[in-house]
Amino acid sequence: MSARRRTHEGPGAAGRLSVLQPLRIRDFRLLWTGMTVSLFGDGIFLVALAWQVYQLSNAPTALAVVGVAMSVPHVLLLVLGGVVSDRLDRRRVMVTADAVRGVAVAAVGVLSLSGRLELGHLVGLAALYGGANAFFGPAFDAIVPDVVPAEQLAEANSLDQFVRPAAFRLAGPAMAGWVIALGGVGSAFLLDAGTFAASAVCVLLMRPVLRPGTAGAREARSTIAQIGEGFAFVRTRVWLWGTFAAAAIAYLLFMGPTEVLVPFIVKHHLGGSAELLGVVFAMGGLGAICGALIMGRRGLPRRHVTFMFLAWALATFAVAGYGLATLPWQAMAASFVFNAFETAGTVVWATTKHRLVPAGLQGRVSSFDWLISIGLVPISFAITGPVAAVLGARATLVWAGALGGVVTLAALFLPHMRDIERRALLIRRGTGAPVRPAPADLRSGLPAPNVSTR
Repeated sequence: MSARRRTHEGPGAAGRLSVLQPLRIRDFRLLWTGMTVSLFGDGIFLVALAWQVYQLSNAPTALAVVGVAMSVPHVLLLVLGGVVSDRLDRRRVMVTADAVRGVAVAAVGVLSLSGRLELGHLVGLAALYGGANAFFGPAFDAIVPDVVPAEQLAEANSLDQFVRPAAFRLAGPAMAGWVIALGGVGSAFLLDAGTFAASAVCVLLMRPVLRPGTAGAREARSTIAQIGEGFAFVRTRVWLWGTFAAAAIAYLLFMGPTEVLVPFIVKHHLGGSAELLGVVFAMGGLGAICGALIMGRRGLPRRHVTFMFLAWALATFAVAGYGLATLPWQAMAASFVFNAFETAGTVVWATTKHRLVPAGLQGRVSSFDWLISIGLVPISFAITGPVAAVLGARATLVWAGALGGVVTLAALFLPHMRDIERRALLIRRGTGAPVRPAPADLRSGLPAPNVSTR
């Protein structure tokens, strides 16, 4: 939120369409278009990968192994990805990552259609895909404030959170079910590979972004020194490290069970097909679209940190709904609620981070965000199979949602977590003593405030 909080617009057309203002910026329009196409492919990949693994092996452990293979390189390379995105042209980092991921997915598609795909192939190519993700994510997060002015970041992040579910959770999965039914899983992988090429073209058409006064210093310092600078920035801000830590524990609890066991339940407990799995994911996309539209229309709430954690806690509690579902519509409802609240919290998080982190640190802070938040995800995937074997798939999801929600809510009460929120409220009311801003605040005009990849 900026120091001058945006007033709530009236019901006129300008108010309704304010969320579209960033699309007037050529480079953001290209970025947004490429992201939309790429996320559409990711939605196809989401369904195709799960269905392919369960065709090769009906055991949840098999999908868990693939999840571990994808997430470990992602985690290990994230910090390097953050340094690279702060040091090099972020457009070229994104294009290179898109090329690597596109080749990996195309290889899976070719092997699948030829009937030669084995679980070992999937594990190796998933690791390559995950490693490329470690460079793309920080570069994309960091490039948004490069091309969008500060006063339009809330709208830009709402558009981002609108297109993610629309493409990734709604259109992509729905298309995947149809493509798999007509041409097999391999066809879906090849379609996804094509979307990476389209995304790369859009990013290449963007103008290079020059970040004044940083290039020479960035080259002069070693990679270790740059990592240390980013770590020091995060370490001194509770709203950053506290949120990262809370996300890490919550993701440990629910990420593996959600990714591995929801497809398993749809196929084996609800008697569904790839089309039904696509619909369950698509309902989550619809929920996320609703969350993004509401946040884009209303702007950031005054108590933004409180709102963010409450929204994420409600989203995580909704994971239990997958385990309680005995009918398809109940799984769809759980997906809708989870994604609606998750998206609402993420819009607040992304905007706050973009406003308060200096441009030269955006990539590194984003990489720490990803690294800490998803650092335990490989473990989550690894333990999901054994835990589900003991508790059952349904009970595992119920406990994952309940415990993850409690952890998320508890983070709101960390000492000083809400200081930024309280200070911002005092300044808006014109009360309280003047506060000397922290270094991050000098960029945004805000009194220093806040998962992540969440």
